[in-house]
Amino acid sequence: MDKHQQLAAYLNEHPEAVGKVVDFNAEFDCLLPFDFTAANTELSADTIADTAAFSLWVDERLKQSDCRYGIGGYMEHRTLYARSALFNTADQEPRRLHLGADIWGPAGTPVYAPLNGRVHSFQNNNNHGDYGPTIILEHTLNGLTLYSLYGHLNAACLESLQVGMLVQKDQQIAVLGTAAENGSWPPHLHFQLMFDMEGKAGDYPGVGQYSLQEAYRQNIPDPDLILQFSKTL
Repeated sequence: MDKHQQLAAYLNEHPEAVGKVVDFNAEFDCLLPFDFTAANTELSADTIADTAAFSLWVDERLKQSDCRYGIGGYMEHRTLYARSALFNTADQEPRRLHLGADIWGPAGTPVYAPLNGRVHSFQNNNNHGDYGPTIILEHTLNGLTLYSLYGHLNAACLESLQVGMLVQKDQQIAVLGTAAENGSWPPHLHFQLMFDMEGKAGDYPGVGQYSLQEAYRQNIPDPDLILQFSKTL
């Protein structure tokens, strides 16, 4: 049984071990799937490059759909990363493959740990287009080590953290940051799972090269295993 199968089996056998990442009630709340591939012709390059205009676009779509959150992104081939030099290297394939799931909502939205664990690492990845304030948790699930990453948070959430600090399922760990502190994005959470941190701390790529998609999948399981949002879409 590989790690993906181990994770799926654990979550299936222990549903009580899994909590929430954001407040969401499937009975009352709806989710709006966002498509940030080239198929989305509503978004121009100019809108994406203008954080305020991009934020307004997200807000208007959520309001029009009467949805609490926007959702999407796992293994999505996104054109919008051309907005930041962070994802463009002259002598390499540009990074366009989104490796986690995004939950789009208002700044100040609470973010929770969905599993018992400990703080692995944290830092403010303060570059244009980057995660901004980031927390990475480590979880041990019946012998399987799993890491969860939370990006685009509020800066204040890092002040009380210590490496190794225990966190409990459903414990609030942060809120969504504003564009001024979250890497210059419309407010949202980047949520990602990894089996191996590969020696990194406080950061792990959330966008990769499309040609390496299958390699990324080996280490980065579908976040919906935790979120369970696909059941409501």
